[in-house]
Amino acid sequence: MKCSFFTFVFLAFLVFTSNTQAQNRRRFPPKAKNPIAAQPSNNAVVVDERLAVLRFEPSLFSKALIRMQNGRKISILGSKEADGVTFYRITAPPNNYGWVQAEAIAGKFRRGDDARLAKLIQSSDGFEQIERTHIFLETFPDSSLRPAILLLMGDLMEETALRLSNEATRRLDRREMAASGAPLHSFYLNYVSLDRYRRQGINFIFNPNTKILHYDGASWSEITKKFPKSAEAVEAQKRLDSLKEKMQSIK
Repeated sequence: MKCSFFTFVFLAFLVFTSNTQAQNRRRFPPKAKNPIAAQPSNNAVVVDERLAVLRFEPSLFSKALIRMQNGRKISILGSKEADGVTFYRITAPPNNYGWVQAEAIAGKFRRGDDARLAKLIQSSDGFEQIERTHIFLETFPDSSLRPAILLLMGDLMEETALRLSNEATRRLDRREMAASGAPLHSFYLNYVSLDRYRRQGINFIFNPNTKILHYDGASWSEITKKFPKSAEAVEAQKRLDSLKEKMQSIK
């Protein structure tokens, strides 16, 4: 899924800057037996289910319990090095616990995880990219990368809305819709492929004249309200103005 050149370039710059600053801060990190125990909050979330195998023991060769999906919330109890990677001992509600590879999760407990997740988002595509973007916005409300991620989210969702509009137009049968007596816009706004996006807290609006769905612009609005002096605010306002024009369009 492609987005604006500005969005990706600016996000890449912010991630690079954040990584550089983090590396400078921890060039000579203090060693501790259990660094996790000293943290005020050990909550995290699964961001890479390719690595998110919950195991009995901290080893890549240990028996697997389950594979956790992206978005699964967990709590960290400790850490251990084994097989060339770091494992975290975790609890995964309601009743699972075990060991998982460190790179499978992200959270505020670990410095630089917002930049790492932003890089993962950049390298993703399709629904997984949107899912990880949503996880970022939920997990890192105070990150300096938030405006860039919000801008990216809006761009991704507007592109998705256009694709879903075309898909719905192909699949919805006009005779069946007419026979039901329900208004046209309700069929589009209830279209089944919107469900998984709504579960991510994403909403759509519909122009009955053009028969096109649009992203409701929530992420762009957040940028203009909460980050009015950011570089992304100018771009976000352009997108909101464009959305207003699209909703007033007549085919």
